[in-house]
Amino acid sequence: MTELIPAPRSAVAGSGEVRLTARSRLYAGDGTEGVEHWLRTVLRQATGLPLREGRERDDAAGDGIGLRLDPRLGPEEYRLVSDHDGVLIEGGGAAGVFWGAQTLRQLLGPDAFRRAPLGRGRVWAVPHVTIEDGPRFRWRGLMLDVARHFMPKEGVLRYIDLMAAHKLNVLHFHLTDDQGWRVEIRRYPKLTEVGSWRARTKIGHRASPLWDDRPHGGHYTQDDIREIVAYAAERHIGVVPEIDVPGHSQAAIAAYPELGNSDVVDTASLTVWDTWGINPNVLAPTDNTLRFYEGVLEEVLELFPADAGPFSPFVHIGGDECLKDQWRASDTAQKQIGNLGLAGEEALQAWFIGHFDGWLAARGRRLIGWDEILEGGLAPGAAVSSWRGYAGGVTAARAGHDVVMCPEQQVYLDHRQDAGPDEPVPIGYVRTLEDVYRFEPVPVELTPEETARVLGAQANVWTEVMEDQGRVDYQTFPRLAALAEVAWSDLPAPADRDFAGFERRMTTHYRRLDALGVAYRPPTGPLPWQRRPGVLGRPIDGPPPRL
Repeated sequence: MTELIPAPRSAVAGSGEVRLTARSRLYAGDGTEGVEHWLRTVLRQATGLPLREGRERDDAAGDGIGLRLDPRLGPEEYRLVSDHDGVLIEGGGAAGVFWGAQTLRQLLGPDAFRRAPLGRGRVWAVPHVTIEDGPRFRWRGLMLDVARHFMPKEGVLRYIDLMAAHKLNVLHFHLTDDQGWRVEIRRYPKLTEVGSWRARTKIGHRASPLWDDRPHGGHYTQDDIREIVAYAAERHIGVVPEIDVPGHSQAAIAAYPELGNSDVVDTASLTVWDTWGINPNVLAPTDNTLRFYEGVLEEVLELFPADAGPFSPFVHIGGDECLKDQWRASDTAQKQIGNLGLAGEEALQAWFIGHFDGWLAARGRRLIGWDEILEGGLAPGAAVSSWRGYAGGVTAARAGHDVVMCPEQQVYLDHRQDAGPDEPVPIGYVRTLEDVYRFEPVPVELTPEETARVLGAQANVWTEVMEDQGRVDYQTFPRLAALAEVAWSDLPAPADRDFAGFERRMTTHYRRLDALGVAYRPPTGPLPWQRRPGVLGRPIDGPPPRL
């Protein structure tokens, strides 16, 4: 009971247990039917028990599960009571009931996370307990980069399930970059015909001499995207798409050379980028480029409806790491600066971002971007992903903008987990499980009013050196479990957090991850097949600065 992750707000143990049997029924009150369907499906797979539908909760049975809404609770809050009358999960909304059902699954033991029962004779029991729980933050996210290395649809659905198991509720879906365009846009078919494939791939850091000479790529059809969004919504997870502008756009320029600064470089000769780093080939700041991306976003808005889960009105437009060298050399860009009466290239990027800020707002949507979009000012409804440290989040909150805290120095999960020589492709600072557990999303310098602007936190998984699902698993877990507790649980100050207790609970949680087939990093270090000897990384020594 004390091995739950994330830790609940309150848990009071009783003295007995509720045993689920072939006679047990699953009762669903109005508004909880979707949770009932999900819970019956996963528990039937794991236990083999039929969990037949009940029309109303029969308190006399004592071995059933009831689901019910309680308007006195917050939308994501729940109360789970397991006693002599059976198990009752109540939530302020369907999301709260769903999170309670996730807790029930943990209470049943690690084998409840399997997809088929291990055999007859297993006792499935829920200890008598009363749990009252709810999240600290509304935005509890994972940024999944599928542009650098493509993850097939089934892998994305798997990660949605892994997020749900950890009570995370926002998938930030990084769909486009220099190295690949991953979403079908029917108006512009070359974006996937050309832009979704690269001829080869750098292995390791960009300074590495190694290459994988196999073509790499793939994309999601529009029906794939609809399926992903619907699958996530059933699990009370919102999907926020990212379409990068005006930097990180070489894949789009390779498909449609007129999008680039063709008066400076031969954009017709550009291909989808095959290495890593900050790319100089950025979008041309022209009206034609704006019209093109309006066409892209019209289809994106249709694929990602505003009512499809938490924070689904948001669209992420990137806005980071846009080098201005081509704009400085471009007569077209310089004329645009003059025509608009702008101060220079930085203001030109602000104009570019501001256009889509207004365009999205006019359609009832909200723009979110990396903290560089603060340069030049933002419309009131825009939000900021603070990635370069805490400073962007502080600036945004003080200016009245909502913030998602995801500082690179704390929660970039591509950073290495240990300083040892066996760590595969060591990137960045050492960020251990304990480091992530002691991450505090709210900057200490914010006032209470400014703190209210912090929507929450997310971990970012950039996949330059993660060539397959196993590598993504290794970098993401177990640290995502720590981030989930930081975002959900009302923890004390970082120095006062009980990491030893978290490690103890992780002993059981590793068994859940085993049942789910997650290739996590073991506490003792990488397994032999998880290492990447001889592949150059980019380790940074010492503790990360607090920027």
